[in-house]
Amino acid sequence: MQQLGTLEDLPESYRNELTEQNLVPLWPNMRAVLPPKVPSRKTRTLCWDYSRVRPLLLQAGELTPMEKAERRVLVLANPGHGLNNMQATPSIYMGLQLILPGETAPNHRHTPNAVRIIIEGEGAYTTVNGEPCKMERGDLILTPSGKWHEHQHEGQGPIVWLDVLDLPLIYQLEGSWAMEGKPQEKILSRDKSFADYSAAGVVPSINFRRGETDSPMLRYPWGKTRSCLVEMAEHYQEGLLQVSYVNPETGASLFPSIGFGALMLRPGETIALPKRTTACVFHVVEGHGELSVDGSSVVAWNEKDTLSAPGYSDIVLRNRSADKPVFMIIADEAPLHRYLGIF
Repeated sequence: MQQLGTLEDLPESYRNELTEQNLVPLWPNMRAVLPPKVPSRKTRTLCWDYSRVRPLLLQAGELTPMEKAERRVLVLANPGHGLNNMQATPSIYMGLQLILPGETAPNHRHTPNAVRIIIEGEGAYTTVNGEPCKMERGDLILTPSGKWHEHQHEGQGPIVWLDVLDLPLIYQLEGSWAMEGKPQEKILSRDKSFADYSAAGVVPSINFRRGETDSPMLRYPWGKTRSCLVEMAEHYQEGLLQVSYVNPETGASLFPSIGFGALMLRPGETIALPKRTTACVFHVVEGHGELSVDGSSVVAWNEKDTLSAPGYSDIVLRNRSADKPVFMIIADEAPLHRYLGIF
């Protein structure tokens, strides 16, 4: 590829004049923003070890009361993007949130889309626009852009979940803001995953108009997702076992910015994921194993750990158990990449 001129090739007086006029010459920077064939990637291969993070999260519960935190979260920041930027990938934010018994994370709404993946604890629920969503291990709880939501814990012991938001994207678009609100009044006794959307391929008929609302199903119970993967493993003796979380009325991704799915590794299985342009993150619901990227960066992981991996790379997952399966929830920026035509 042709060697381009550098900034130092230009006279200092000329460079100073460019700076005074808020101008930047493209050619010295072109290879940085348009590298050949493969983009520059800041996302690092990383594992956040839950056994090491959990004590720090519980300590945060002792040090900071809810009224001083609003949301008591430790952000999973990928150092490749700079810790202060609070990014796991180019457009995905992740954080571990803690609520103690009797606490309520107050009602608010914001422009970023959010998903909660429950890690531990019982007796809590998230109320989204008046719909109370039960929170159990492995469940996905959606709080789409602009919807009111608050978290309440009426059980015993701590409850912890993984927040996954498109906050970096919305922030860079200068569209990130939040608004506080009064406590919500519940309009339902339980979330719609128990009834309206309790079976695959079934949607309510009464007053149903396809696509009128975004994300009509707010809770995706882990038990049903796990059962689906187990049945698939019985049906397919080899190959990747993976499902996608979608809007049950349209089949579209939960959000236009982030896609979510779940996968299963059979006992002792090693599998290469389809190569993709987007960085991705993994949360381990059950099991232990290894992740390797491009055959070199190898990290071990255990149950409840969370991992990140860059795009444009060969990702291999290995189940280290000879008799138990592995279950993971995954998230990536595939919907956004597809919309932009770069997937």
